[in-house]
Order: sequence, then structure tokens, then C-alpha cells
Amino acid sequence: MKISNILATKGMAVYTARPGQTVQDAVALLARHNVGALVVVDDEGRPVGIISERDIVRALAGGEGILTRTVDQVMTKNVVSALPQDDLQSVMQTMTDRRFRHLPVVEHGKLSGIVSIGDVVKAMLAAYRGEIDTLQTQISQG
Repeated sequence: MKISNILATKGMAVYTARPGQTVQDAVALLARHNVGALVVVDDEGRPVGIISERDIVRALAGGEGILTRTVDQVMTKNVVSALPQDDLQSVMQTMTDRRFRHLPVVEHGKLSGIVSIGDVVKAMLAAYRGEIDTLQTQISQG
């Protein structure tokens, strides 16, 4: 199964922030859309970072005034991204090994979606359930 399978089901909507927005603006967007991360994009829509709940909590631990700082001061800058044709098992392994929960999907340099570890696990469980059902049917007919 591929990332494109998840995006076909869940959709390609991605909530974004701009580097110059305040962290308070980002927190409002996270709450409004009930998501755990925003992809930070430049004026051309290219990902330049990601700001997650974890990034904000880490910044909060560093001192006061976090809400008035800009997103680019708090965001994760070295963002790992995926391609639509990437295999879910390798994506899940990368997310687990690197300890992050949100993975932007980029195609031709442009943001085309985002998947969470929950999306990946859900898709893999559905695939495994289908395989189990097929095997059980074969066994019962055999």
C-alpha cells in the first residue's frame, strides 16, 4: 500500500502556516482545525518547516513570551517528507525511528497532502484485516 492510497481516502487538505505568523496564530489554527501540526510554507506553497504541538510545548518550556514569537522561531526546519508513491511500511518505520507523528507529502516540490502516524496505522490494519479475511476464506474452502 502507498501514501497515495491514504490521500485518496482521507483527502489532500493540509492546514498550513506562514513563517512570519505568530505562534498564537498557529495555536489558533491547530485548535480550529483539530490537528496536531501545521506545515509551514513559503509564498510559493513550498514546505519550509512544520510546527507541531510538540514544538510549541518545547518552546514553552524554554521561557515566556512564546505566543508572540514567530512560527519560524519555533518550527522544525529539517522536515522529512514523503512522496505519494512511498510504501507505507517504510514510511511507518521512518516515522517510528525518527519519532515524529506528521509527514508532509510533496510532489514536484509542492505540498500535496499530509499523513499522520494514525493514518498510516489505520491503513495498514485495514490491509492486514483484508489479508486475514482472504486467508480465512481460503482455509475454510480448502
